[in-house]
Amino acid sequence: MKQVKHRNSTSKVLGFCLAVMLAFSTSIFAQGDPVAGKALFNSNCAACHKLDKKMTGPALRGVVDRIDDKDWLYSWIRNSAKMVKSGDPYAVKIFAEYNNTAMTAFPQFSDADIDNILAYTSAPKPVSKVAVASIGSDSSDDGVSVDIVLGLLALILVVLAAMLFMVTKTLGNLAKQAGVEVEKTDPIWKRFVKNQFLVLVSVIAFMMFGAFHVFGFFMQVGVDQGYKPVQPIHFSHKIHAGDNGIDCKYCHSNARVSKTSGIPALNVCMNCHKTITEVAPETADADYSKDFYDKQIQKLYKATGWSESDQAYTGTPEPVKWVRVHNLPDFAYFNHSQHVTVGGVACQKCHGPVEEMEILEQHEPLTMGWCINCHRDTNVKTEGNEYYTKIHAELKKKYGVDQLTVAQMGGLECGKCHY
Repeated sequence: MKQVKHRNSTSKVLGFCLAVMLAFSTSIFAQGDPVAGKALFNSNCAACHKLDKKMTGPALRGVVDRIDDKDWLYSWIRNSAKMVKSGDPYAVKIFAEYNNTAMTAFPQFSDADIDNILAYTSAPKPVSKVAVASIGSDSSDDGVSVDIVLGLLALILVVLAAMLFMVTKTLGNLAKQAGVEVEKTDPIWKRFVKNQFLVLVSVIAFMMFGAFHVFGFFMQVGVDQGYKPVQPIHFSHKIHAGDNGIDCKYCHSNARVSKTSGIPALNVCMNCHKTITEVAPETADADYSKDFYDKQIQKLYKATGWSESDQAYTGTPEPVKWVRVHNLPDFAYFNHSQHVTVGGVACQKCHGPVEEMEILEQHEPLTMGWCINCHRDTNVKTEGNEYYTKIHAELKKKYGVDQLTVAQMGGLECGKCHY
């Protein structure tokens, strides 16, 4: 028993010594300021490296545990190409492993700067929080359904009618038992039919009520205001156009020069998402968790055929079946470049505050009346607009105004939109 106890004690001592040695070897490179190191890492290294994921270069968390030569790390960070050219075995191995991609040289880094970066990479990996909520395509809306409310009202009416019938029947039985003679009258529907004035008024009211609702129904055919379909890849305009301030025309570049704004090619997304492989934790909220957003980026990689591990395209992309949100009828002509480039109309004028939308929706009705009212009320931006220099001057003189509306320039002619 004593021998076993002695061995256990020895094991504990050896384990403690090993832990101390490991901590000491790590602390040699972690003497810097991890906060300052994070700022340097994000501004200089994050384009090619992440702490826990392989990108253009290797994952850097715990790099000081893998490479225990401080001078080697200093030399590599300041000029990796020089070390590869010198034939350093490990430098040549890393260079070949990552597709012969040369690392950017940082000769301006002082020893203190490198110590700060290494201190940041030596920080322990944080424990991920459990996602608060994840919204999918099968999520249901909050609140009470209109059908439920109408059903409850109908049930209440049925109960009231039944109670009224029972009360009437009970009163009749009581009167009969008391020997009171109750005068018989025609049913209420017979009395109503005999009154021609009430019948005429009711018929007219019913016809007007029906015509109003029939007209309203047909006027809404093809009007999809508020339509916001679930897309195969969730794209948050709130994050991209709102939080990050990306200009609409960076993704929808066709809007400047073409009739249609176009659906951005996924390669446009990959301009940023080759290096942005996950969202920042503060982006998540109670409705959309970090895990939910990260999965959408993975869907993008799958669609483009991008391999994170190899940092290269596999050549096997998968098409994305986007659901169209805005869809004008074929007989209505609309040109984005005419409005965006020539007219200087902001995207929000027709599409609403897109920068605030988590899920894109059709903000305006896009009906003929809505377009005509806009043409009547909107002044044309004539300053610096050489496209209409001559006609602007002539129409201002003709109408005797300083500001021209679109309508005064022929914006109400049928052939402008229907030809």
